[in-house]
Formats: sequence, C-alpha cells, structure tokens
Amino acid sequence: MHQLRVYTIKSGALQDWISEWKSSVAPLRHQFGFEVVDAWTSDEPERFIWILRYDGDKSWEEADADYYNSADRKALDPDPARHIERTEIYLMREVRV
Repeated sequence: MHQLRVYTIKSGALQDWISEWKSSVAPLRHQFGFEVVDAWTSDEPERFIWILRYDGDKSWEEADADYYNSADRKALDPDPARHIERTEIYLMREVRV
C-alpha cells in the first residue's frame, strides 16, 4: 500500500524541513519498514510532497502507529513537524493498466 503526504511548510522553513526530514524522518520511517518512494517540493506555497510504501505484515494503521508511538520518534527534538503548517494524507491503492 502507498500513502501520499502533502505538507504545506511554514514560510521560509522548507530547507530546514528538508534537512531534518532527510536526517531523521526518512531514516526512521525506513527502520519501521516503510519505503520512501520519492519526494518533491513546490514553491508557491512551499509544499513538500512524498509517497511512502509499506508492504509489511501489519496493517498500515498498525505500522504507522508503531512509528509515531516509538521512543525514537518521540525523541526527535526539536520535532521536525514544527515546520508543517498543514498536512494532507491519502492512502492509495495501485490501479494496474
């Protein structure tokens, strides 16, 4: 299963977000069995768009909860989410052509 995440980043914080995402969020997601398929940015407004994939034994909800409830995620200080102004999240299922 895949998930599309669209974050509107606070004005002027996009580069800080990307740096923290690369150094902490993405590697930690990987530790919990997620794959970052790819990531993009847009400038007006500052958005960070990424796709996650999870094919483990747990449901998406269980794996996601394990990530957010982990001591490692809770230990991220400062929390990288402080850069996010708005979040849109969509679970996606592949449509085969």
